[in-house]
Amino acid sequence: MKALQDLDIFVRTVDTGSLSATARALDLTPAATSAALKRLEAELGVLLFVRSTRSLRLTEQGEQFLEQCRPALQALQQVSQQLGAGEQALRGTLKLAATSDFGRNLLLPWLDEFQNLHPGVDIRLQLSDRMANVYSEPVDAAFRYGKPPDSSLVALPLAPAHRRVLCASPDYLARHGMPETPHELAQHDCLCFMFGESVHDRWAFSRQNEAELTVRVKAVNVSNDGDAVRRWAVLGKGIAYKSRFDVAVDLAEGRLRVLCPDWTTEAAPLFMVLPSRRQFTPLLRCLRDFIGLRTAELEQLGAQTAA
Repeated sequence: MKALQDLDIFVRTVDTGSLSATARALDLTPAATSAALKRLEAELGVLLFVRSTRSLRLTEQGEQFLEQCRPALQALQQVSQQLGAGEQALRGTLKLAATSDFGRNLLLPWLDEFQNLHPGVDIRLQLSDRMANVYSEPVDAAFRYGKPPDSSLVALPLAPAHRRVLCASPDYLARHGMPETPHELAQHDCLCFMFGESVHDRWAFSRQNEAELTVRVKAVNVSNDGDAVRRWAVLGKGIAYKSRFDVAVDLAEGRLRVLCPDWTTEAAPLFMVLPSRRQFTPLLRCLRDFIGLRTAELEQLGAQTAA
């Protein structure tokens, strides 16, 4: 359905801010994505984006269309999936791996929803903050923050613009005060993630017209489990530097607050990692599209929280 794909391209381009990122996510050429947007603008009779050589910005009409388009697109895609499942049901076993925090708190409920749409699908899920070896382990795909160092792997972007967020609970801030800049983190209790023997206690930040800043923080609590770090933050044990997705619901519901919002935090793009494109089956493609919709919803929630 070309019209449905054009709407998907429009929403993804808004979320990523980049035609090339949208093209990569959908396995299209940048020219094809650009043509889709022009086709949509021609059908609507309005200009949706103001384009420059470096950026895309929604017009007022584009913002109005996005508000109505996003929920309508999600409804259409779900109906399309359900109809497709009725005519040619997706079946098989998905062997997946994911980080502990993302896997427990986000991926598990998403997979439950996916199985409700496709009851013929079984799940085998490994949760660990250790990088799964998709070559030697029985894994079809792994969900990971950051592009894998092995260039032979296929890394399909789900949220290329995703970043970390500096956060703490209202209780901690009431007792210790709120840092106004990252420079003040050295005087605060911080909660750190440990990968192997290495503790992630050097947190990087940047701001326009200033040199990049790296702060060595005081790690009062350290864990090799990302979910433990999030739980400590919610309990008021200290300040955490977490992937925004992992704390999106906590931020939206007020259990955590964003700190130093005028500083740019470390990039933490989310990828679906495969051993090779030959293993990108229709079932995995359907799952990738489904998870992509859910991550886009989370990014929208994050934008609302930041506002």
